[in-house]
Amino acid sequence: MPEIYASHPDYGFARDFKGYGEKGLQGLKWPNNAKIAVSFVINYEEGGERSVLNGDGVTETNLREHPGVPRINERDYNTESEYEYGSRVGFWRLFKMFNEHKMKFTLYAVAQAVEQQPEVARRCVETGHDVASHAYRWVDHHDWSIEKEKEYIRKGISSLKALTGYAPKGWYYGRPSPHSRTLIPQVYEEMGEELVWASDTYADDVPYWIDLPLERGKANPKGCLMVPYSYDCNDFKFHTANSGFRDPNGFLTHIKNAFDVLYEEGQAGEPKMMTIGLHCRIIGRPGRFKALRDFVEYIEKKEGVWVATRTEIAEAFRQQFPYKKGQLA
Repeated sequence: MPEIYASHPDYGFARDFKGYGEKGLQGLKWPNNAKIAVSFVINYEEGGERSVLNGDGVTETNLREHPGVPRINERDYNTESEYEYGSRVGFWRLFKMFNEHKMKFTLYAVAQAVEQQPEVARRCVETGHDVASHAYRWVDHHDWSIEKEKEYIRKGISSLKALTGYAPKGWYYGRPSPHSRTLIPQVYEEMGEELVWASDTYADDVPYWIDLPLERGKANPKGCLMVPYSYDCNDFKFHTANSGFRDPNGFLTHIKNAFDVLYEEGQAGEPKMMTIGLHCRIIGRPGRFKALRDFVEYIEKKEGVWVATRTEIAEAFRQQFPYKKGQLA
């Protein structure tokens, strides 16, 4: 399927190796002339992962403390309890810490997961955090049919809207199909909802626009604003062999280094954004949590740091750099 859709005129995207070039993006200003925009993202997946109870016939093997082996048609209570730690304890530890420091985060909400614990969505809305979509299920979508994927995109939008009172302004799959980038804005338009940003990209340190193939020839195309996500400043690397973080100090050092470089570039007149990807059941564990808290306290002491939701970052960018049709004829 990837080979088919790579060149399909309705789903294929040209690669862009140039980006903003040597000079970078000129003229970007964050609110209050901040030198850097920092985006904390909490991935809420607990209850939306693969499990026998969800009809998947197999237990989730990704992003868990003990890699183990997949259990076919058999519940794995150990794995289930790891995920439950994230919803029972980890999320609330993160939630309270960010509130204490008056920092807003974006919740990448797997809709089926939040359905299991609606209080998470409700409390995020009440305290001003942003609830974005992390799809309806936390599963791989690469071999889904277009019809099935569109159905689940609709389910994801409708579910989160029912839980939060608004359709999610942003979307991040993590495990998309070759046609996801086109289908997500298409379904939003069909439902009469607004997609402000998407984040299945790792290509830059600031947002950028892409043309949508299905808008080719339209009089008023909207494009899609991509707000890059991060795999390197991400706690999932605690659970990856060889290339991951061996201990919390390694994680802290890495994200501090990333912040320092981007902060210096902002001081030099080229403001950037930084994303820190978090998971309730990973960074929510006490031994790792302290590293995150130390980082929060570190950037809190710096001047010109704007900790914002991804929707706030996207809206600030869109105001200064509205979409202009680019490479599609």
